[in-house]
Amino acid sequence: MKLLPKAFLSSIAAVAVAGLASTASAVTWDLPAPLGEGNMHTIYLRHFAERVAHYSGGEFQIKVHASQSLIKEKETLKAVRNGQIQIGQFFLYRMGNDHPIYNTSQIPFIAGKADTAWKIWMLSEPKTQELLAKQNSKILIAVTWPETGFYTKEPIKSVDQFKGVKFRTFSPYTSRMAELMGSDPVQIQVSEIAQAFATNLVQVMYTSAQTGVDSQAWDFAKYYTHARGGNRSMTLTVVNDKAYAKLSDKMKTALMMAAKDAQTYGWILCDSLNAKLMKTLEKNGMVVQDPSPELDKKIVEVGETILNEWAKGAGAEGEAVLKAYNSQ
Repeated sequence: MKLLPKAFLSSIAAVAVAGLASTASAVTWDLPAPLGEGNMHTIYLRHFAERVAHYSGGEFQIKVHASQSLIKEKETLKAVRNGQIQIGQFFLYRMGNDHPIYNTSQIPFIAGKADTAWKIWMLSEPKTQELLAKQNSKILIAVTWPETGFYTKEPIKSVDQFKGVKFRTFSPYTSRMAELMGSDPVQIQVSEIAQAFATNLVQVMYTSAQTGVDSQAWDFAKYYTHARGGNRSMTLTVVNDKAYAKLSDKMKTALMMAAKDAQTYGWILCDSLNAKLMKTLEKNGMVVQDPSPELDKKIVEVGETILNEWAKGAGAEGEAVLKAYNSQ
């Protein structure tokens, strides 16, 4: 057996010792994510974790736990605020009852395009950050959802078809939208949608194309009707202030650089995903269609009504968003 040179053995030993030292000083955080592996919001979190490791030279590791496997989405912000976890992802509409500014991305039919959604987020982000700071949290990543539209078993040709039907929504503002369209709003978890359609608990669903694919909407609906992009809800990834403060300057820089990369990637991913999602719906037998002129007119009226209702209660921040929207 040929012996290895002493110099080589010494170099291997040095690397091993360095590796042990690096492991001992490494920082590892668990990041609970509410959605599955194939969802875009999980995909850019995986990218975020990779970039954190890259920028820190492997000394900072983020472990992403998808599908609410670590903690329930509705409990995530509280867990971050209390320091139970250092970092987490949640849906901003959860905070809608606390302050009107949290609801800017929930107003339907005013920010269906990505550039408009970004513009409104830039107006609402400073106040959102200020409010979350009071909950010991700092925004790292904010990414919108893909287009939202109507899922039905029958084609929607008239606004009258919405009257009196049970309408699956997912937030107070989408429930208000259903009411203005003459429907009865019903809030149902994604995992329960198929059963709700099968038992006629709901006849219409308003949600994103991403959720439509995730829930395999073709199993219970036949038609997807565009709705001016719907509303582009925001999903946030936040970090606990104290956990962030404890990081070294190197770790802080790695975290913030990775967050910037992931946010950019998330918005690009979202903007490019719509066409792919629509093709997936069609490939599985769904009919993707534009709204009738009558429905399109109603959509505009509903959006403007909710926007004005929201602005009245949102103070100066609401006036700024309303002005920006009207100046488009």
